[in-house]
Amino acid sequence: MRVLVIGSGAREHALVLALRRDPAVTALFAAPGNAGIAQHAQVRPVDPCAAEDVVALATEVDADLVVIGPEVPLVLGVADALRVAGIPCFGPSAAAARIEGSKAFAKDVMSAAGVRTAHSEVVDNPAELDDALDRFGPTWVVKDDGLAAGKGVVVTADRSAAREHGAELLEQGHPVLLESFLDGPEVSLFCLVDGETVVPLLPAQDHKRVGDGDTGPNTGGMGAYTPLPWLPEETVTAIVEDVVRPVAAELVRRGSGFSGLLYAGLAIGSAGPAVVEFNCRFGDPETQAVLALLDSPLGELLYATATGTLAQVEPPRWRDGAAVTVVLAAENYPGRPRLGDAISGAGEGASDGNATVLHAGTTQREDGALISAGGRVLNVVGVGANLTEARASAYDRIAAIKLPGSHYRTDIGLAAVENRIEV
Repeated sequence: MRVLVIGSGAREHALVLALRRDPAVTALFAAPGNAGIAQHAQVRPVDPCAAEDVVALATEVDADLVVIGPEVPLVLGVADALRVAGIPCFGPSAAAARIEGSKAFAKDVMSAAGVRTAHSEVVDNPAELDDALDRFGPTWVVKDDGLAAGKGVVVTADRSAAREHGAELLEQGHPVLLESFLDGPEVSLFCLVDGETVVPLLPAQDHKRVGDGDTGPNTGGMGAYTPLPWLPEETVTAIVEDVVRPVAAELVRRGSGFSGLLYAGLAIGSAGPAVVEFNCRFGDPETQAVLALLDSPLGELLYATATGTLAQVEPPRWRDGAAVTVVLAAENYPGRPRLGDAISGAGEGASDGNATVLHAGTTQREDGALISAGGRVLNVVGVGANLTEARASAYDRIAAIKLPGSHYRTDIGLAAVENRIEV
């Protein structure tokens, strides 16, 4: 099987490495890829959002499967164009990708499916913002109604900060979604979805805020771990049966059945799981940890999903143990990051085989030097017999990487290790 992976981040690097482990995958291509992906796949400088160019590349390389990593190409309909050309694609149609592309659409789907989520209102007129804010609190959740790469959300007990963020979004022409605050720890559950067939992967937990102790602004994600020792197995079953299956069925009922990876972000509160958001693709950085423990052939799972045969494939098998992803970010991230600095100590993997370096925002100079080219520059994925060992593997490895002004959280998965998470 010849596979083309669309995207350029650490998520796509993790997908490429997992696909390489599948003996059925005989050739790997990536567009546009990055310096790390180029070590394992043929990279091509194609815009992931240019549907005609993606189709042309898939045709040129004779791809049996195209895997779309980022959300923007999916929302723009790149998967639709591939299917029209007769090329199997892992990733939903533009109509189904609205589950992430429009939070208002997602709320409507959840309401129709009877799925528990936060109360919400959409504000598209600055004159209505203050009255709407008065109907929420004492903790305000203010979101960009469109795509914002995980950084369009402000959760605050400060009404003035909530108002400032909402006003800024409206000034940019973006509708604002106000939500009631959901208590409890958050869980990311990825599910392969083929119409009404739903196959869950391992649950993970992301760390969104930039600083230790969940301080500072939201980011695209500073780290993640899996599995979750504090989450009962029956809760995962309940999420699949009471959340993901009803939403998948509702999308089929609307004529926009989902095909790909449906990501449910949930708060596990005192009243049970409630949806914070849905995404239409593999999450970043949770994917990096989840795929590190996958023992099944990834290509087989993705191809079956793309071709409508997921129900005929054995459920995923998993390695014992745990995995932790830690993100190395550039100076100033999540603000405008400092770019163009040389990186040292980022050679692939580690001598003991328990840590892997994934490239997120990197490029390579003509002289071969590795250079920072994004806000989230590298990920280190550590694995171990348990969460403590996985954390040690990741943090020992990331300490050897040098990038001027870079930073990373030191507490990824620590609350779980110290049994400080209650549900």
